[in-house]
Amino acid sequence: MSDWENSTALVVVDVQKGFDDSQWGDRNNPDCEMNVGRLIAAWRDHGWPVVFVRHDSASIGSPLAPGTKGNEFKDVITGKPDLLVTKSVHSAFHGSPDLGAWLTEHGITGIAVCGIQTNMCCETTARVGSDLGFELVFVLDATHTFDIIGPNRHVYRAREISRYTALTLDADFGQVVSTSDLVD
Repeated sequence: MSDWENSTALVVVDVQKGFDDSQWGDRNNPDCEMNVGRLIAAWRDHGWPVVFVRHDSASIGSPLAPGTKGNEFKDVITGKPDLLVTKSVHSAFHGSPDLGAWLTEHGITGIAVCGIQTNMCCETTARVGSDLGFELVFVLDATHTFDIIGPNRHVYRAREISRYTALTLDADFGQVVSTSDLVD
């Protein structure tokens, strides 16, 4: 790892049990959770800041609703984070407490984003963070998403959706990397 990690927070987005619910459909990247665990361990080994983000869905019947088993973090999310952000929208920067203010207050200039879903809350958090001036590292193989059936009934595969997110983010928002790029 290089010097930038000293001022980069690991932002672990929505790694919650509710995403194991079958309603989401087929997913990509079965190694996501393992890679998230590797990142958390590496950040902790170095004493770098770790932020956990939890989606508290306001939608009726959501598997991510507060008070449900699905709202809980998956087993890979262990220990106490330096900051816990809760949100009911896509970006961790629009949750509580204010992630951007906390990062700035602690002299943190970059974010390494991982979690669930690649093209939803992870991508939105990454875009907003970049727009706010934080140096972005997006750890693609520590994210996953699900197939989407479009209004035309076409199935857009999770692996392709993930590639599109990577192309967009790497082109204009920050750097897309793998877990091994950061921890090996």
